[in-house]
Amino acid sequence: MDEILKTTLIGLFFGTFGTTLGGIIGIIIKKHSNKFLSFILAFASGLMMSVICFDLIPEALEISSILNVILGIVLGITVMIFCDLLVAKKFSVNTRFEGNKSSLLKTGIIVSIGLAIHNFPEGLAIGSGFEASLKLGLSLALAICLHDIPEGISMAIPMKNGGMKKTKVFFYVVLSGITTGIGAFFGAIVGSISQEIISICLSFAAGAMLYIVSGELIPESNKLYHGRMTAVGNMAGFLIGLFAMMI
Repeated sequence: MDEILKTTLIGLFFGTFGTTLGGIIGIIIKKHSNKFLSFILAFASGLMMSVICFDLIPEALEISSILNVILGIVLGITVMIFCDLLVAKKFSVNTRFEGNKSSLLKTGIIVSIGLAIHNFPEGLAIGSGFEASLKLGLSLALAICLHDIPEGISMAIPMKNGGMKKTKVFFYVVLSGITTGIGAFFGAIVGSISQEIISICLSFAAGAMLYIVSGELIPESNKLYHGRMTAVGNMAGFLIGLFAMMI
């Protein structure tokens, strides 16, 4: 029981530390130009695509069949479409936010939901990693913490610039990282969990992130600024994500 508690706390710490640090950076950044916001959102989209292509899907394919992976991806996309529709419906009723602010706030909320979903299988990976070895568990926890920092930024900036209070932004950022600890808890308890279930969880996260990138981050970044910096941000995020996967 002590080992399960330790694994859960480690997963919770690393999962919330990265996103919270990124969220704080996003909150204190003073620059509000559309060019900068577009770069940040494009950077986050490139980073997420890198995680999808080089981490989540390859890992899922390694432990299960292509059918399970496709099933997980389709489920992840479907759930995010449903979340998107719910958020859009709420915005059609609440008219306090208009124009770009409404669009940015909606993007921030969708990203936070997606990251919360994506953090659960990451926690599973940490929990399972500690079941295999201490070194593997710590390596996974550190890698996840590092790539959660820009994700926290990409969530905080649109919500802050969309009109949400800073305290509320901070709360949602921390909340999105808590699912890593929950995942670590379950990963530690069921160290011998079915490989098919782990594969579906990983591909589900990939599908959720794929929808966020294609349906929210890229369209929003292009809407904010049409220029080379958007493409540079996207490519920089992709390359840094690839580097982080190699650590």
